[in-house]
Amino acid sequence: MSEQSLSKAAPNPALAVLLGVSAAHLLNDAMQSVVPSVFPLFQQQMQLSYVEIGWVAFTLNITASILQPAIGYYTDRRPVPLLLPLGMLFTLLGMVGLAFSPSLGWLLLSAAWIGIGSSVLHPESSRVAHLAMNKRKGLAQSVFQVGGNAGQAFAPLMAAFIISPQGQLGFLWFIVLAGIGIVLQFGISRWYRVQTRPAARAANNKASVREGRFSRGFIAYVLGILILMLFSKFVYLASMTGYYSFYFMDKYHLSFKHAQISIFALQFAGMVGTFIGGPLADRFGRQKMIWFSILGTAPFSLLLPYAGPSVSIVLCVCIGLILMSGFSVIIVYAQEMLPGHVGTVAGLFFGLSFGMAGLGSVAMGWLMDTQGVEFMTKVCAFLPLLGLLALLLPKDSVMMGTTPHRSGTPASEAARG
Repeated sequence: MSEQSLSKAAPNPALAVLLGVSAAHLLNDAMQSVVPSVFPLFQQQMQLSYVEIGWVAFTLNITASILQPAIGYYTDRRPVPLLLPLGMLFTLLGMVGLAFSPSLGWLLLSAAWIGIGSSVLHPESSRVAHLAMNKRKGLAQSVFQVGGNAGQAFAPLMAAFIISPQGQLGFLWFIVLAGIGIVLQFGISRWYRVQTRPAARAANNKASVREGRFSRGFIAYVLGILILMLFSKFVYLASMTGYYSFYFMDKYHLSFKHAQISIFALQFAGMVGTFIGGPLADRFGRQKMIWFSILGTAPFSLLLPYAGPSVSIVLCVCIGLILMSGFSVIIVYAQEMLPGHVGTVAGLFFGLSFGMAGLGSVAMGWLMDTQGVEFMTKVCAFLPLLGLLALLLPKDSVMMGTTPHRSGTPASEAARG
């Protein structure tokens, strides 16, 4: 299909591309998130310890982490549209590997392929969303992120109703999803190639690049707080998606399928939270939305270990709705501070989120082996309290440039904000 016919086929090609990249994000994150959802299955079939399960989660997340900032930094200067379908190809290889893995070593290799696919997809897809809705960046990032959250929400159901009855061979069904993703991403890459031609890039960058508006100290100060927010959010989320099933089955003596209902409730509510997070930030302010999305989770996370199986579903809905509402806001907040580095910021933040979840998974596996599942669950419930530090973030007026700052200490700049 030619570029002219593509434009004629879609009344608003940019909106179609945004929805397409969100759908690709859904497929990618569904396949990635189904891996921790089936940790109990791997543990039973291969007689793995909690630490070994933690290393599978670590491999999945760290490979999705270390490459993303580098890819984002490179493509800020030289976009590579073919990375979009290539990322899905890596994920497809990982799904095939999981279906036939006979041992821990093969599990680790398959998880690495999936992580690499994720690291390739996120920075470039986030840039596509940015280009598709350049004047409504918050909405664009929310729509893109909703796709990923929807995939995460469906993963526990896929684990319960596709993989659980068939065992590891159930992963072969995900080849179909990966194939659809490859076709979809290839079509998006053709639109993206047009947008990244030299003339188009100059037009897109002319209004957005405002280098040097903030001092390096101020940037480091803000990024440090945002990284702490990522740590709180994603390590706690890893404790839920990877290990809460163990706690649920152990405490309530219910089946794996019952445990997945609570995880699905958390992930589905997270999808809703992501979608409404952007509009709420536009109304009440991004700084306020960031601290509320982390700190507001704390009352529910602290109650969850003491709730019954039915109440746990309600609490998981509240946790997902609040906790997931701030991630797209965090990314846009940072991108506005560094407007010429859209891919770098996306790669850094997506990469850090996966990396922290991976490191946290190893630590949580060790805690479970040494102190028990219940102890680990109760300790992780305190993580959202780190949201208190988000109150130190500069107000929106500073980040939007209505109060310019070039010098001074980070603390003084924040105070003046």
